Amino acid sequence: MITEKTRLVQLNHHQLGRRIALVKEPSLILLKEIGSIYELALKAIDTGVKIQEIINSMLSQEILDYTSVYEGNNEWKLLPSFDHPESPFGCMVSGTGLTHKNSALNRQMMHQSTENKITDSMQMYQWGVDGGSPAEGEIGVQPEWFYKGNGSILKAHGQSLEVPPYANDGGEEPELASIYIIDRTGKPWRIGLSTGNEFSDHIMEKKNYLYLAPSKLRNCSIGPELVIDADFKEYSGIVSITRNGEFAWSANIKTGENNMSHNLANMEYHHFKYASHRIPLQAHVHFLGADAFSFGNQVQLHQGDIMNVEWQGLGRTLKNPLELSKEKETIVSIKSIL
Repeated sequence: MITEKTRLVQLNHHQLGRRIALVKEPSLILLKEIGSIYELALKAIDTGVKIQEIINSMLSQEILDYTSVYEGNNEWKLLPSFDHPESPFGCMVSGTGLTHKNSALNRQMMHQSTENKITDSMQMYQWGVDGGSPAEGEIGVQPEWFYKGNGSILKAHGQSLEVPPYANDGGEEPELASIYIIDRTGKPWRIGLSTGNEFSDHIMEKKNYLYLAPSKLRNCSIGPELVIDADFKEYSGIVSITRNGEFAWSANIKTGENNMSHNLANMEYHHFKYASHRIPLQAHVHFLGADAFSFGNQVQLHQGDIMNVEWQGLGRTLKNPLELSKEKETIVSIKSIL
């Protein structure tokens, strides 16, 4: 028997403000008195009441047609599937890389020398294969880690992901994002999983692997849904690019611990071992790696292309148009206080 997952969306109405809703296809059932999944999860943590019980107790009689919301034809608009409702600075967006073999192979091809020797990227992936899934209670080898930005970079389903004027490129990375809250005592709590498009500058990264850090400082998207009770064992899906209403490229994708060189516990430990990542009431969105993306197949994205990421069992497809900034790169003027 397959148990239906608890899927939530975050919404905003220009007059009524923020709400969250439970997905019951083909409908959305609005919850009463609460405007964010952050608040809902914190209520469960603070009270010790199971989050599903709180959801059931707060269901209203207000029902929306999910398709009209999903397609942008409703006054209720989708928000990113998780955020910090009070301040973007309360949310850290980060990720773990080189967790999938295809990702490591793509990086290997980017930085392969004429000597045909193993690159640092492939070596780090192999370290994960050998020591990234330790037994419970043991510490494994640390994965690659990167910082994406604060919560201001999070975009919702349907919103554009922008290639900024200083960028060399912008391309999709179909991933799962794991969602966390730090409680009032400094303990991390995992809230659930969401479909994500980590969106990076692969041309900049290809120039030199030391450019990995700035290649990640981009907007990204999560949603449309956050799945509260999802495990992280095995997921399959499809990533595709739609151009002028037709598919320009697609690939099958896999993720989850059964397809990765690190287990979730090890990735979580190496993220939250830093005290600055356990600040009370802090929110975290952490991307967990990809195994295919269009850049790896020499596909060049164009203005208006739609990036589609779908994971079976995690709700509707996440879609984001590509937007090329029309601005020119200019110097940011810095004033001295002297």
